[in-house]
Amino acid sequence: MNTSTDRRIAVIGLGAMGGAMAATLHKAGWTVTGFDPSEAARAAAADAGISTTANLADVAGTPYAVLSLPAASIVETTVPQLLAAPGTVAIVDTTTSEPATSQQMASLAEAQGAAFVDAPVSGGRDGAATGSLSAFVGATDAALSAAEPVLLALTGGKYSHIGGPGSGNVVKLLNNVLAAANLVSVGEALGVAQAYGIDPAKAAASISEASGGSKVSANMYPSWVLTGTHDSGFSLGLMARDAALAVDVAAQIGETPALLAAVADQWQDALAVLGPRADFTEIARTVAPAITPAGAPDAAGTTNSATNAAATGSTAVV
Repeated sequence: MNTSTDRRIAVIGLGAMGGAMAATLHKAGWTVTGFDPSEAARAAAADAGISTTANLADVAGTPYAVLSLPAASIVETTVPQLLAAPGTVAIVDTTTSEPATSQQMASLAEAQGAAFVDAPVSGGRDGAATGSLSAFVGATDAALSAAEPVLLALTGGKYSHIGGPGSGNVVKLLNNVLAAANLVSVGEALGVAQAYGIDPAKAAASISEASGGSKVSANMYPSWVLTGTHDSGFSLGLMARDAALAVDVAAQIGETPALLAAVADQWQDALAVLGPRADFTEIARTVAPAITPAGAPDAAGTTNSATNAAATGSTAVV
């Protein structure tokens, strides 16, 4: 497998996460070239001092690459183009992708002496911007060794080697569907508290100190739902996709997680009402509208309340 001390790296996808990761790598001394078809995304990266290109072929053969893409299908078309020129050492795919895709890409890379690791991340924009993401890594031992300099730069060592290619995707999808379930269940519980005349914020704080507590009750609801800001930076469309993918991955091996399937259906219902660009924390508006300043969405997916919170200062997605 290729090895290199060359610190040139391509970041493919310069959205909220990819752009922040590119900036982190740049600050850490890597020579970064960013690719994105969006002129606005490239301009934002350039403002952070990052060289950019609108032509993916320009970064083929770059020793290292980080992918931050919206779907497995785009990973499948991108990786062969990166491998089209010699020199690739390791491709780190932070996309929440599909295990079969990662297995195929790992085989393709290995055949050319390169490494491919699936390393979907958690930690949101703040984690990406500070190099403190956590990652679920699926890779062979040799591929992990080749990709480790990149993983260390992005996570500070906070990554878990789950198993072989594709296993990182499986565990990340399970993480996200559990978060999706918790967003629904905490919302419903706080709705009950509200109906009893209990301040949802106080209920959330109390629960967060007890056995029913979670990052959802301790951080997400107080920061984004109860304030009405809903500005986590992660879309409802992506969470609905991930929840559905988690159930699909289970079905592929004959598992039928009934509760998780029901949760995935709830997210599809919310998606139909709120649309894919809504913030994922807006699920609360469909499961517990009484506790959200914006209230329930109307049939067109807009607010039925004249009051929108102006609070700011939310934290990153966990």
